[in-house]
Amino acid sequence: MLGELIVYRDLTTELRLFSRTGSIAADSVYPQCLQEKPSYLGPFVVPRIWVGLWQLSSNAWGSAPAAKVRQGMARHADLGYNAFADHYGSAEILFGRFRDSLQSPTSVLGATKWCVFRPTNPSRAVVESAVRERMERMRTRSIDLLQFHWQDYSDKGYLTALQILQDLQHEGFISAVGLCNFDAIRTDEICTQLGPGFIVSNQVQFSLIDTRPLHGMADVCERHNLKLLTYGTLCGGFLSDRWLNQPEPDLYTGDLTPSQRKYLDVILKAWGSWALFQSLLAVLRDIGDHHGGLSIANIATRWVLDHPFVGAVIIGARLGVSEHPDDNRHVFGFTLTEENRGAIEAVLAQSNGRRMISTVGDCGAEYR
Repeated sequence: MLGELIVYRDLTTELRLFSRTGSIAADSVYPQCLQEKPSYLGPFVVPRIWVGLWQLSSNAWGSAPAAKVRQGMARHADLGYNAFADHYGSAEILFGRFRDSLQSPTSVLGATKWCVFRPTNPSRAVVESAVRERMERMRTRSIDLLQFHWQDYSDKGYLTALQILQDLQHEGFISAVGLCNFDAIRTDEICTQLGPGFIVSNQVQFSLIDTRPLHGMADVCERHNLKLLTYGTLCGGFLSDRWLNQPEPDLYTGDLTPSQRKYLDVILKAWGSWALFQSLLAVLRDIGDHHGGLSIANIATRWVLDHPFVGAVIIGARLGVSEHPDDNRHVFGFTLTEENRGAIEAVLAQSNGRRMISTVGDCGAEYR
């Protein structure tokens, strides 16, 4: 079944294949999106910005009709953002219907999850049932990337579950397997026991605010040749021009999305203060101006992508409500200078960010 997925073998060619707008003009947005060297992820060559679908989990992020959500997916795919991630709410179903509508369904990549939060005996029947459920919801004969989360580290059943997922991959149910919110110790253990090349990714939080992957996880990625798929890179939108020179918001106001409440809590209680955060935004604004007026979000995303262990950044989109594909393409085609990096680091050095590995714990600890 791997042979069916033609998506990113030659990214320029494949974008031409599946673009519903016909041939790509030389002066279109596509060349800018393609300036970034794509990332290798198991059998796939993937773009470095993915579309995150977690905001489909609740109306608290705003809502749009299903047809409008699918139109948003099509708009992103036409602009070259043809990798979609997450399974919350109706995300799998909507993605499956969208992909089914394409002339070439294999021209988009769908990453979903199997999350085990409760004590579970991961028998072959249990694991296969979970995989088949994902396949049915996504209307596919093989899952492109299945990301696995296991809540209780004291229960080594995660190794058994992953061994069965490895069997299912060999049988064609899954093209690639990744982890989600595993820490460095368990990621290293899993990759060592299950052998090279099986685990291709780990989806974890990584941003200018949360730099925990720099402590341990980066070394594990290099050792086992896996990539991070990072979320929280824009801290729910706080790392944007929208919040520059704004007063500290009320954590409990109804105006904040669930993501914003989560990341505001991190900024104020784990990282530093609103005043220091404003200093960071001001530095990012200056750097954006230095590069011709790029947005704060562009600079924050570029900083994350410049780490070699990062395969792609997953940027959440409230499809049909609030999305920024045109701004996101400006992430490509420029380089942060040493002066830029030094200015950013001068602010980060004043924060508690480097101590979050101890105060919060390693990647994923905030969920356990």
